[in-house]
Amino acid sequence: MLLGAATGHSAPVMVLAEAANLETVMNNARNWIMGILAVVATLFLTIGGLRYLLAGGDPSEVEKAKQAVKHAAYGFAVCALAPILVGILKGILEV
Repeated sequence: MLLGAATGHSAPVMVLAEAANLETVMNNARNWIMGILAVVATLFLTIGGLRYLLAGGDPSEVEKAKQAVKHAAYGFAVCALAPILVGILKGILEV
């Protein structure tokens, strides 16, 4: 038997964070998505640049470096499109 149930008293519940509305939640999600994508894309750009510098003329290593830079560009593009994607998601959820 639980102590709270036996005595009839329940402990107050502390709410650490509460969103005012759905728009606030979606804006926060967009900001987190953009931040994470920017960090990952910057990491890929750095790796691609380092691979290019350390390739030493090896064509296969240069190609791998170009692929990493291309993937970084894709990441930055998705990061730039994140507000649009979240706007579409907000439109779907508000129906």
